[in-house]
Amino acid sequence: MKMINESLGDDFILVGFSDQPQLEKILFVVVLISYLLTLVGNTAIILVSCLDPTLHTPMYYFLTNLSFVDLCFTTSVVPQLLWNLCGTAKTITPIGCAIQLYVSLALGSTECILLAVMAFDRYAAVCRPLHYAIVMHPRLCQSLAGMAWLSGVGNTLIQGTITLQLPRCGNRRIYHFICEVPAMIKLACVDIHANEVQLFMASLVLLLLPLALILVSYACIVQAVMRIRSAQAWSKVLGTCGSHLLVVFFFYGTITSVYIQPNSSYSHSQGKFITLLYTVVTPTLNPLIYTLRNKDVKGALKRLVRKDHRAEE
Repeated sequence: MKMINESLGDDFILVGFSDQPQLEKILFVVVLISYLLTLVGNTAIILVSCLDPTLHTPMYYFLTNLSFVDLCFTTSVVPQLLWNLCGTAKTITPIGCAIQLYVSLALGSTECILLAVMAFDRYAAVCRPLHYAIVMHPRLCQSLAGMAWLSGVGNTLIQGTITLQLPRCGNRRIYHFICEVPAMIKLACVDIHANEVQLFMASLVLLLLPLALILVSYACIVQAVMRIRSAQAWSKVLGTCGSHLLVVFFFYGTITSVYIQPNSSYSHSQGKFITLLYTVVTPTLNPLIYTLRNKDVKGALKRLVRKDHRAEE
């Protein structure tokens, strides 16, 4: 890899929040707590979804994939961030930077597609309830999840490789806390207009297109719900769809502001805080949203706890 060959032995400097040393101490505590909650929450959802037979449905199959993505996504960022927040040497090796860029970009792209797939699942459940089992059969679910993962890997191989091959003329100060495409292309010592256009076009496909599909799916869901007169049915629809909508709001609301307009985001310090939201905070909130608002998950957790308690007795 060009970046590694020309930078071997020379670490990159992640400036991060070093201009606010007092804030770093607070951020270390907040990020550490958020990371621990992310590990516990998403691991719990994965285990519950796999161990409880009542949750062996398309919805929880995709939720398991989402939890696994969040688990890996935040792990690709947070350990390095915590190390830099508590130490004076805010550096990352060229290999570590390349790995972080590839992994975080792949997982972030995968989550974009996966959220759209989950919206389609909710559309099928609400608008085609009688044909739901036929439409969302296991083979289709596996194909849709596989498509999300392949899209993420394909995007990171293209965007990541192009970004890492840009000449930097010795520039090693990354004005961010993560090796991310919008921050990395700023190190280039050549005209990056074409790269920014390419990043914008890729963002349109992987961010705005899935978001448009999500909005269309929920527009159809709203029309179907308006015809429902049962209060119990209303509550069930809002319970399952509401959780997904909250996750979509938090994730897309932050990541689009960085990747659709990278220039404005990375010319101000708030860009780093926005990135902090979708890399650290959102993976923490996702399991809380799905467990606190979902009776099925809470019921499964209670059954597993009771089963373990009886086993101990």
